[in-house]
Amino acid sequence: MLNRFARFSLAIAEIDRCWHKLAAEEMTKYDLNSPHAVYLNALYQYEEGITAAKLGELCGKNKGDVSRMVSILEKKGLVRRESVGGNLYRARLLLTEEGRRAAEHVRERAAVAVELAGAGLSDETREIFYAALEQITANLQVLSKEGLPQQ
Repeated sequence: MLNRFARFSLAIAEIDRCWHKLAAEEMTKYDLNSPHAVYLNALYQYEEGITAAKLGELCGKNKGDVSRMVSILEKKGLVRRESVGGNLYRARLLLTEEGRRAAEHVRERAAVAVELAGAGLSDETREIFYAALEQITANLQVLSKEGLPQQ
């Protein structure tokens, strides 16, 4: 059991480290950091815009992190706020034209990374892997909410 935990933990940590390194390399073009790639990707999926709360939910980030990241993206001219009902409370966040191009670049480079990272996996193995990863994620989400069962 401990060996499975060690293998899982180390693999997840290494995947995360490598992902951040690759994303950081791609984001230097925009003078941004790797976490911004996640925000650009999420915003790209909502052409009509989304609220900061929804963005935080999609990216798995808290309100403070979303606020900081959106502020940086706004200053870079990649994101704009659109008022709803005449005020900016619950404003929609939208990519600017430049932001859309940046997000497209990020998505294209991410697709290359995913393809190369999965080299050597059959379609069947890939499907099994993603199904297992989704199940582990769902189980860990429940455990993180409810806590580990008492012994």
